[in-house]
Amino acid sequence: MKNRVFIYDTTLRDGAQGEGISFSDSGKVRFAKMLDDFGIDYIEGGYVGSNPRDRKFFEDIRHERLHHALIAGFGSTRRADIDAADDPQLQGLLAAETDVCTIYGKSRLLHVHDVLRTTAENNLQMIADTVGFLREGGRKVIFDAEQFFDGYKEDAAYAMRTLEMAVNEGAMAIVLCDTNGGCLPHEIFEITTLVCRRFPDLQVGIHVHNDAGLAVANSIEAVRAGASHIQGTINGYGERSGNANLVSILPAVELKLGRHCVGEANLKKLCDVSALTSELINLRPDPAQPYVGRNAFSHKAGAHVNAVQKNPITFEHIPPETVGNERRILVSELSGGSNVLMKAAEMGIVDLANNKVMVRRVLEELKKRETDGFSYEAADGSFKILLQKVLNQHAPLFELEGFRVIVEKRGKDVPCLSEATIKVRVGDKAELTAGEGHGPVDALNQALHQALVRFYPTITEMALTDYRVRILDPEEATAAKTRVLIESSDAKHTWGTVGVSENIIEASWQALLDSVEYKLSADGVTAKHTGHTSRESN
Repeated sequence: MKNRVFIYDTTLRDGAQGEGISFSDSGKVRFAKMLDDFGIDYIEGGYVGSNPRDRKFFEDIRHERLHHALIAGFGSTRRADIDAADDPQLQGLLAAETDVCTIYGKSRLLHVHDVLRTTAENNLQMIADTVGFLREGGRKVIFDAEQFFDGYKEDAAYAMRTLEMAVNEGAMAIVLCDTNGGCLPHEIFEITTLVCRRFPDLQVGIHVHNDAGLAVANSIEAVRAGASHIQGTINGYGERSGNANLVSILPAVELKLGRHCVGEANLKKLCDVSALTSELINLRPDPAQPYVGRNAFSHKAGAHVNAVQKNPITFEHIPPETVGNERRILVSELSGGSNVLMKAAEMGIVDLANNKVMVRRVLEELKKRETDGFSYEAADGSFKILLQKVLNQHAPLFELEGFRVIVEKRGKDVPCLSEATIKVRVGDKAELTAGEGHGPVDALNQALHQALVRFYPTITEMALTDYRVRILDPEEATAAKTRVLIESSDAKHTWGTVGVSENIIEASWQALLDSVEYKLSADGVTAKHTGHTSRESN
């Protein structure tokens, strides 16, 4: 298919070279199966000769049934001083029994002389021997021309000869690498155009790094120049500043260049793919990441929200649902009536559209509270409760009668002990409980949940997933006002809540209170004066 662009994922190898990136053995297999389901064409499993964990992945993945993707093992050309058949890492590539072998070879004379410490001719022979050996072993071979663009700019004829050696021995694809990540888009376009003209019937690929912040743009320019194969990583993970980010590249290729890669139906899984990858390596997602970030389709300025309300394409380059994302309306001191109306509708509070007086009252309360230090951009849960209170739609599900938090240190090498005692009243019944935690806020959260669980059993479904503190007026030192943001989740939703006080425990309590009330309200739970509860449909 002439319109086809093949996608090669190297997250498990090149991506894993980034700082803080590490997959478990089971996580690697799960990741590969996710990419297969997503429509990725090639999944590079790792450097076969580098470590036992990569070798284990190739053993494990052989027992899995993949429906679309081909697994690739990665290695280098043979060593300069031995035959290909005697090279242990090439023997390991064959032993991995992958569909594809991807090998890298030097295309820049600087590396041939200073890194390999061999001659230009021997480097060419190393490329030819390696590709030929793997082809004789029954493998499809992809040749990654390392440092190709820098090598081409220094000696174009030699860089092209490295490609020719691989092609002559049967490589199915040649991949041009901007290994240092410093090339500009116009250079990528011009050089890739020349290579595509030289090899019109071959799969020409692009592999770029992000050291100049241009990896996505350079990958797109290569496709415009005729490349039909893109290598990159999910979320742009990789060494130094990372690799080309497939999460940004795929929708650009599919939706904007009109070229087929994973298909528009699979693009709707893009947010999930990005989020699960972050989860597998235990890194928080980047909220500002294009297309899939939580903020990618967020609108805050009143004029922008008003325009989006009338026609979304005024401030959205694509519909968010095409990549599995959603529009978010932020509320702050910059908000106008449109923000409040759209946010209320988003939260199921729809009776504001024709009530300008109430909208103005909400805005006044919002701006007053933000003057006091509250911020609702990452606290949808607290904003919904604020709306309900202003609209007189808020019915407290319990009342606090008091709490006490104790932090005790017993000895130099013993961790601090945190204990919280809390007394709440639900209807005409009081509950007094205590909880222990890793810190005072965790203890308070545990005590609150224990106090409420017999009245509101669904509280067991929620968990505190993030806790952030910001000092609002540091010049006040230890008397400074503190803002606490809490993120909570259950099996269906994630929401944020906020509290502000000079006392960090009080600020934390405010955020915890909003978090619990938001959860129970979302579940349709109501309280009766007897202390019994009912669960109504939303």
